[in-house]
Amino acid sequence: MRTVGIYYAFWTHEWDVDFVPYIKKVGKLGFDQLELNGGTIVEMDSAKQRELKRIADDENLLLSYGIGLQKDYDVSSPDEAVRQRGIDFMKRMIDSVANMGGGMIGGTIHGYWPSTLPAGYDSKQPFWEQSIQSMKELAPYAGEREVMLNVEVINRFEQFIINDSHEALAYVKAVDHPACRVLLDTFHMNIEEDSFGDAIRRIGPYLSAFHLGETNRKTPGTGRMPWKEIKEALDDIGFDGPLVMEPFVMKGGQVGRDIGVWRDILVNPDLDALAAEAAQFVRDNLL
Repeated sequence: MRTVGIYYAFWTHEWDVDFVPYIKKVGKLGFDQLELNGGTIVEMDSAKQRELKRIADDENLLLSYGIGLQKDYDVSSPDEAVRQRGIDFMKRMIDSVANMGGGMIGGTIHGYWPSTLPAGYDSKQPFWEQSIQSMKELAPYAGEREVMLNVEVINRFEQFIINDSHEALAYVKAVDHPACRVLLDTFHMNIEEDSFGDAIRRIGPYLSAFHLGETNRKTPGTGRMPWKEIKEALDDIGFDGPLVMEPFVMKGGQVGRDIGVWRDILVNPDLDALAAEAAQFVRDNLL
């Protein structure tokens, strides 16, 4: 059964925040799920992690986790010391999520973000190969702990390793482990894919989670994304995973800088009202 979720950073200017206020309110806004920053979770002690999960359980709220790996933890790095640091960091994150009952870790878990092909290289093949080698180690580790790793397909302006559904399919087939699957995001698809429907059907059973946003990262239902086409494709492949919206409308802070929000997309927005309206839109149009 598809669930409706939202990323906590819709409300924040920084990545590292207290998640509790968002856990306690998003259910009341119409959501089943809240996606949190896995990098913050890693830095919590195990008792704090379990307490956060208990609070979510009390709210009947599912939790999932996202990360854009930092350069020091680049699992695709040709530098073996950097790659190993990345593997160690990802294993800590997997252990943290396992401590919280398991679940999904998605995002740029296959390289670092934001990034471009480093100077001195004219091919991404060395990074592709290193990334697959890392994921072949991480996926079994995650699977043993009831954690799913969802590799996100990111547009060319934010990352360079996996930019479209063709590359994503080749990547997960190369990794060849059931704990490594694909996360598609409508914002990135709008830039890179010829067809939303074809891309979704291409990934098919490898699609584990789906991120929602308009072409300018506003909340679903406020723009020109072809939601009918998207729903038809999700129905065709029998997708029953989470639909997590990832809107960003506020400039400022590290979130605004990393996402590239250089102006107020909306003036004095009522974020709670926007989120509630978007949750209802998703229920009406994508479930």
